[in-house]
Amino acid sequence: MKSTLFNMVAVLFSVTLIASAGVGAVNMLTVDAIAEAKALATTEAVKNVLPAFDNTEDWEMEIDQMPVKIYKALSADAVVGYAVEAMSKNGFGGAIRVMVGFSTEGKILNVNVLEQKETPGLGTKMCDEGNVLFASIKDKNPAHMNFSVKKDGGELDALTAATISSRAYYDAVKRAHEGFLVASGAKSEADGVSGATAVADDAAEASVAEENVEGAEAQEGGENE
Repeated sequence: MKSTLFNMVAVLFSVTLIASAGVGAVNMLTVDAIAEAKALATTEAVKNVLPAFDNTEDWEMEIDQMPVKIYKALSADAVVGYAVEAMSKNGFGGAIRVMVGFSTEGKILNVNVLEQKETPGLGTKMCDEGNVLFASIKDKNPAHMNFSVKKDGGELDALTAATISSRAYYDAVKRAHEGFLVASGAKSEADGVSGATAVADDAAEASVAEENVEGAEAQEGGENE
Protein backbone atom coordinates (compact mmCIF):
# COMPACT_ATOMS: atom_id res chain seq x y z
CA MET A 1 0.00 0.00 0.00
CA LYS A 2 2.79 2.36 0.96
CA SER A 3 4.67 1.53 -2.24
CA THR A 4 1.57 2.18 -4.38
CA LEU A 5 0.91 5.52 -2.65
CA PHE A 6 4.55 6.50 -3.04
CA ASN A 7 4.46 5.64 -6.73
CA MET A 8 1.27 7.66 -7.26
CA VAL A 9 2.75 10.70 -5.51
CA ALA A 10 5.98 10.36 -7.48
CA VAL A 11 4.11 10.15 -10.79
CA LEU A 12 1.90 13.11 -9.89
CA PHE A 13 4.92 15.17 -8.86
CA SER A 14 6.74 14.30 -12.10
CA VAL A 15 3.74 15.22 -14.25
CA THR A 16 3.31 18.51 -12.40
CA LEU A 17 7.02 19.31 -12.75
CA ILE A 18 7.03 18.56 -16.47
CA ALA A 19 3.84 20.58 -17.05
CA SER A 20 5.23 23.55 -15.10
CA ALA A 21 8.46 23.44 -17.06
CA GLY A 22 6.52 23.35 -20.32
CA VAL A 23 4.35 26.31 -19.34
CA GLY A 24 7.45 28.24 -18.28
CA ALA A 25 9.21 27.53 -21.57
CA VAL A 26 6.18 28.59 -23.62
CA ASN A 27 5.85 31.76 -21.54
CA MET A 28 9.51 32.65 -22.11
CA LEU A 29 9.12 32.18 -25.87
CA THR A 30 5.92 34.25 -25.89
CA VAL A 31 7.45 37.08 -23.85
CA ASP A 32 10.44 37.27 -26.18
CA ALA A 33 8.20 37.28 -29.26
CA ILE A 34 5.99 40.04 -27.84
CA ALA A 35 9.02 42.15 -26.88
CA GLU A 36 10.52 41.71 -30.35
CA ALA A 37 7.24 42.66 -32.05
CA LYS A 38 6.88 45.73 -29.83
CA ALA A 39 10.45 46.85 -30.57
CA LEU A 40 9.85 46.43 -34.32
CA ALA A 41 6.60 48.41 -34.12
CA THR A 42 8.38 51.20 -32.25
CA THR A 43 11.16 51.34 -34.86
CA GLU A 44 8.58 51.57 -37.65
CA ALA A 45 6.66 54.27 -35.77
CA VAL A 46 9.82 56.40 -35.47
CA LYS A 47 10.38 56.08 -39.23
CA ASN A 48 6.76 56.94 -39.96
CA VAL A 49 6.74 60.22 -38.04
CA LEU A 50 10.09 61.65 -39.20
CA PRO A 51 11.87 62.54 -42.43
CA ALA A 52 14.62 60.17 -43.63
CA PHE A 53 17.51 59.74 -41.18
CA ASP A 54 20.63 57.62 -40.75
CA ASN A 55 20.49 56.82 -37.06
CA THR A 56 19.02 57.92 -33.75
CA GLU A 57 20.16 58.76 -30.27
CA ASP A 58 17.53 57.79 -27.72
CA TRP A 59 16.94 58.15 -24.02
CA GLU A 60 14.09 58.16 -21.52
CA MET A 61 12.67 60.58 -18.98
CA GLU A 62 9.56 60.93 -16.85
CA ILE A 63 6.94 63.65 -17.15
CA ASP A 64 4.00 63.65 -14.73
CA GLN A 65 5.32 60.30 -13.45
CA MET A 66 4.78 58.76 -16.88
CA PRO A 67 7.50 57.43 -19.21
CA VAL A 68 8.54 59.54 -22.19
CA LYS A 69 11.07 58.23 -24.69
CA ILE A 70 13.02 60.53 -27.03
CA TYR A 71 14.53 59.59 -30.39
CA LYS A 72 16.82 62.29 -31.82
CA ALA A 73 17.13 61.55 -35.54
CA LEU A 74 20.41 62.33 -37.30
CA SER A 75 21.44 62.49 -40.93
CA ALA A 76 25.25 62.51 -40.90
CA ASP A 77 25.86 64.96 -38.03
CA ALA A 78 22.74 67.07 -38.58
CA VAL A 79 19.60 66.71 -36.45
CA VAL A 80 16.58 66.27 -38.75
CA GLY A 81 13.89 65.89 -36.12
CA TYR A 82 12.74 64.28 -32.90
CA ALA A 83 10.33 61.40 -32.36
CA VAL A 84 8.81 61.32 -28.90
CA GLU A 85 6.81 58.45 -27.42
CA ALA A 86 4.42 59.61 -24.71
CA MET A 87 1.14 58.65 -23.13
CA SER A 88 -1.98 59.83 -21.34
CA LYS A 89 -3.90 57.90 -18.70
CA ASN A 90 -7.10 59.82 -19.38
CA GLY A 91 -8.62 57.98 -22.31
CA PHE A 92 -12.23 56.82 -22.00
CA GLY A 93 -11.02 53.20 -22.01
CA GLY A 94 -7.66 53.76 -20.30
CA ALA A 95 -4.16 54.69 -21.41
CA ILE A 96 -3.38 56.09 -24.86
CA ARG A 97 0.18 55.90 -26.17
CA VAL A 98 1.44 57.91 -29.16
CA MET A 99 4.59 58.54 -31.16
CA VAL A 100 4.89 62.16 -32.28
CA GLY A 101 7.35 63.48 -34.84
CA PHE A 102 8.66 67.04 -34.41
CA SER A 103 10.73 69.19 -36.71
CA THR A 104 13.79 70.83 -35.20
CA GLU A 105 11.65 73.98 -34.79
CA GLY A 106 8.99 72.10 -32.83
CA LYS A 107 6.29 71.70 -35.50
CA ILE A 108 4.30 68.47 -35.42
CA LEU A 109 5.15 66.38 -38.48
CA ASN A 110 3.14 63.26 -37.81
CA VAL A 111 1.43 61.25 -35.07
CA ASN A 112 1.06 57.48 -34.76
CA VAL A 113 -1.30 56.08 -32.14
CA LEU A 114 0.62 53.10 -30.76
CA GLU A 115 -1.98 51.87 -28.28
CA GLN A 116 -5.53 52.73 -27.26
CA LYS A 117 -8.59 51.03 -25.77
CA GLU A 118 -11.24 53.49 -26.86
CA THR A 119 -14.79 52.76 -27.97
CA PRO A 120 -14.95 51.21 -31.48
CA GLY A 121 -16.37 53.64 -34.01
CA LEU A 122 -15.94 56.63 -31.68
CA GLY A 123 -12.61 57.14 -29.92
CA THR A 124 -10.88 54.62 -32.19
CA LYS A 125 -11.21 57.11 -35.04
CA MET A 126 -8.07 58.77 -33.67
CA CYS A 127 -6.24 56.01 -35.57
CA ASP A 128 -7.89 56.79 -38.92
CA GLU A 129 -5.91 58.45 -41.67
CA GLY A 130 -6.86 62.11 -41.98
CA ASN A 131 -8.76 62.21 -38.67
CA VAL A 132 -9.75 65.61 -37.30
CA LEU A 133 -7.41 65.37 -34.31
CA PHE A 134 -4.27 65.08 -36.40
CA ALA A 135 -5.62 67.60 -38.93
CA SER A 136 -5.94 70.14 -36.10
CA ILE A 137 -2.26 69.94 -35.16
CA LYS A 138 -0.39 68.97 -38.34
CA ASP A 139 2.51 71.35 -39.10
CA LYS A 140 1.70 73.40 -35.99
CA ASN A 141 3.81 74.19 -32.94
CA PRO A 142 2.01 73.44 -29.64
CA ALA A 143 4.00 76.24 -27.97
CA HIS A 144 2.12 78.77 -30.10
CA MET A 145 -1.39 77.36 -29.60
CA ASN A 146 -4.18 77.17 -27.06
CA PHE A 147 -3.68 73.40 -26.96
CA SER A 148 -7.11 72.18 -25.87
CA VAL A 149 -10.39 71.27 -27.56
CA LYS A 150 -12.80 73.99 -28.64
CA LYS A 151 -15.33 72.73 -26.08
CA ASP A 152 -12.81 73.76 -23.40
CA GLY A 153 -12.06 77.13 -25.01
CA GLY A 154 -9.08 75.97 -27.09
CA GLU A 155 -8.30 75.78 -30.81
CA LEU A 156 -8.50 72.05 -31.45
CA ASP A 157 -11.26 69.96 -33.00
CA ALA A 158 -12.61 66.86 -31.26
CA LEU A 159 -13.94 63.57 -32.58
CA THR A 160 -17.74 63.47 -32.74
CA ALA A 161 -19.17 61.93 -29.56
CA ALA A 162 -15.65 61.22 -28.27
CA THR A 163 -14.57 64.35 -26.43
CA ILE A 164 -12.87 62.44 -23.62
CA SER A 165 -10.81 60.41 -26.10
CA SER A 166 -9.91 63.60 -27.97
CA ARG A 167 -8.73 65.33 -24.81
CA ALA A 168 -6.55 62.35 -23.93
CA TYR A 169 -5.01 62.23 -27.43
CA TYR A 170 -4.03 65.89 -27.18
CA ASP A 171 -2.84 65.38 -23.62
CA ALA A 172 -0.41 62.69 -24.82
CA VAL A 173 0.77 64.87 -27.72
CA LYS A 174 1.30 67.81 -25.39
CA ARG A 175 3.37 65.62 -23.06
CA ALA A 176 5.42 64.54 -26.08
CA HIS A 177 6.02 68.21 -26.87
CA GLU A 178 7.29 68.78 -23.34
CA GLY A 179 9.75 65.96 -23.98
CA PHE A 180 10.81 67.60 -27.24
CA LEU A 181 11.45 70.92 -25.49
CA VAL A 182 13.85 69.27 -23.05
CA ALA A 183 15.52 67.14 -25.73
CA SER A 184 16.07 70.11 -28.04
CA GLY A 185 17.50 72.27 -25.25
CA ALA A 186 14.63 74.76 -25.25
CA LYS A 187 13.99 73.86 -21.59
CA SER A 188 16.22 72.44 -18.91
CA GLU A 189 13.36 70.37 -17.48
CA ALA A 190 9.73 69.64 -18.28
CA ASP A 191 6.98 71.63 -16.59
CA GLY A 192 4.49 68.78 -16.88
CA VAL A 193 1.06 68.77 -18.45
CA SER A 194 -2.17 69.46 -16.63
CA GLY A 195 -3.83 66.48 -18.34
CA ALA A 196 -7.18 65.90 -19.95
CA THR A 197 -10.13 65.88 -17.60
CA ALA A 198 -12.13 62.70 -18.14
CA VAL A 199 -15.60 64.07 -17.44
CA ALA A 200 -18.56 62.37 -19.09
CA ASP A 201 -20.35 65.58 -19.98
CA ASP A 202 -21.11 64.50 -23.51
CA ALA A 203 -24.41 62.59 -23.34
CA ALA A 204 -24.00 60.90 -26.69
CA GLU A 205 -20.50 59.67 -25.82
CA ALA A 206 -21.49 58.47 -22.38
CA SER A 207 -24.56 56.54 -23.51
CA VAL A 208 -23.01 54.88 -26.56
CA ALA A 209 -19.49 54.30 -25.24
CA GLU A 210 -20.51 52.66 -21.99
CA GLU A 211 -22.27 49.94 -23.97
CA ASN A 212 -19.24 49.19 -26.12
CA VAL A 213 -16.13 49.89 -24.06
CA GLU A 214 -16.41 46.78 -21.89
CA GLY A 215 -14.10 44.13 -23.25
CA ALA A 216 -12.47 46.42 -25.80
CA GLU A 217 -8.88 45.35 -26.40
CA ALA A 218 -5.84 47.51 -27.15
CA GLN A 219 -5.49 48.07 -30.87
CA GLU A 220 -2.54 49.22 -32.90
CA GLY A 221 -3.09 52.58 -34.52
CA GLY A 222 -2.65 53.49 -38.15
CA GLU A 223 -0.55 56.16 -39.77
CA ASN A 224 -1.42 59.78 -40.48
CA GLU A 225 0.38 60.86 -43.59
